[in-house]
Amino acid sequence: MTHLETWILAYLLNSLWQVPLVFCAAWIASLLARQAGSRMEHSVWVGALLLQVTLPLCHFPLMDLAWRIVLWFQSGTSGNGQTRVFVGPGLADSGGMSWLSAKILASIAIVYVCSMAFFAMRLVWAMVRTESVRRRATPVEIPADMMPPVARCAHRFGLDFSQIEVSNTSEIAGPATVGIFGHTLLLPAHFLNKLQARDLDALLAHEFAHMQRRDFALNLLHGVVSLPVAYHPLLWLTRACLAETREMACDAMAADAAGGRETYARSLLRLAAMLARTTQPRFLHAIGFLDANIFERRIMQLTRTKLEAGLIRRSLIAAACALLAIGTCASAVALRMDVETPSGGNSNPARIHVKVDDLKITKKVQPHYPASAKKQRIQGRVLLDVIIGKDGTVENIKIKKSVSSDIDQSAIDAVRQWTYEPFLLNGNPVEVQTTVSVTFSLAG
Repeated sequence: MTHLETWILAYLLNSLWQVPLVFCAAWIASLLARQAGSRMEHSVWVGALLLQVTLPLCHFPLMDLAWRIVLWFQSGTSGNGQTRVFVGPGLADSGGMSWLSAKILASIAIVYVCSMAFFAMRLVWAMVRTESVRRRATPVEIPADMMPPVARCAHRFGLDFSQIEVSNTSEIAGPATVGIFGHTLLLPAHFLNKLQARDLDALLAHEFAHMQRRDFALNLLHGVVSLPVAYHPLLWLTRACLAETREMACDAMAADAAGGRETYARSLLRLAAMLARTTQPRFLHAIGFLDANIFERRIMQLTRTKLEAGLIRRSLIAAACALLAIGTCASAVALRMDVETPSGGNSNPARIHVKVDDLKITKKVQPHYPASAKKQRIQGRVLLDVIIGKDGTVENIKIKKSVSSDIDQSAIDAVRQWTYEPFLLNGNPVEVQTTVSVTFSLAG
């Protein structure tokens, strides 16, 4: 197994459980943020998507930091040194997939990379087809009597309507906005002829809100960023929640520009009735008027009494969401699992990695606290990579994390005298590799 394959497997292994962890935390945070408005709720799901992608990459020695804090609080004013020895797997469980053969692990890594390639190709194909639809669409002119209110609505969203292309196409079922650097509003064929002026105002206000927010470009960016975890079903749910809250945020913006919430809701109902018998083509990677399948919730959001959250309440909600995010990140990093693959595919390998908790020690020598370290009040945790021979004796020790030269040597001298019961694999003793932590602390 190469280093790249091991890194890919570690990312995959951690994303399997970290994506659900983040989703659950985001769901709770979204319930809190809902009281502060759809924009904050949408921000929660954007943050959740980013965390689902980035947390499996994070490898921070959180447990080691925790030990440093504990030792700092426990340090006293007296010069007496007390040594405490903790035997454990170190900063992470390094044997995450060691029970699988190298060939199986390599196959898993290849399948994962192929799945990423599949989702990437599907995204590219959707973009190509969308651009093809845009190029084949026929430009249309807004009727002259409708231009003044349309231009005023666009100006309200900070847009220049003369720079927005409006086109007709028979390849889509509902209005949709496309474009990264420019904006194109795609309408179904003959759609304008069926619209009342007030419904056109509502439709354009909603699409102008998407354009102001640059939702098409952001949606594409979210698709690209989420490729590493695109295989995960809860990532799909996260993207769905993101789309839902995006539509409600645009509804809130459009309602203010289209005569109020009740007027906008009535227009939304009429437009939905016009589009009820049609379905959006699956290949179109665009932001549509009815993009999210939450029409009932959108109407309820618009028709219920609007309660504005005050600044203090919004700040408290934001702080609660931030604390929840910090706790989720800390938990994900602290419980991160690493992958150490077997050296070969033999049924009885020459050496295997074993948690030290699975080894039975028969002789333990307590390390000596060096006088010089006591005088300088040096304390901390030494991590040692230890190889134990077939007879249970310690054959090799390497320093994985150092504290000071004196303390490191004291830990090595003590651990070198330890002995274990031979570790049996298929009834035969084998060499094992493990991690031993030796913590030196000054306690008053």
